[in-house]
Amino acid sequence: MVSLSPDACTTSVVDGERVAAVRQVMPADEVVQDLADVFSLLSDPGRLRLMAALLEGGEMCVCDLAAATGQSMSAASHALRLLRTHRVVKVRRSGRMAYYQLADSHVRMLFDLALAHIGHSEERGDG
Repeated sequence: MVSLSPDACTTSVVDGERVAAVRQVMPADEVVQDLADVFSLLSDPGRLRLMAALLEGGEMCVCDLAAATGQSMSAASHALRLLRTHRVVKVRRSGRMAYYQLADSHVRMLFDLALAHIGHSEERGDG
């Protein structure tokens, strides 16, 4: 006896109209790849700590970010460079100092929503 997972379709009938409608509004392959890159970038705990520090502290220099997150200056600098490359953070230079902040309100909202999702899942006992 073959048991189906709860997510498996029990029939192989395809709703062609629905599939066509969904395919029309799906993001382009390049956009999906960019999303995958950003989500992969955000899967690192050290980079998430930097984002959390920027969320709470606003604009901060590398020294302060390293101290706040418990990372070495080298690790924080490397992570910030990756986050900047993917437009998650932006930098302002003042002489030899570099000050980082979250790139825009979308990044802040994404992070806030992820935190809310984790909190909601834990309240329900899912996490």
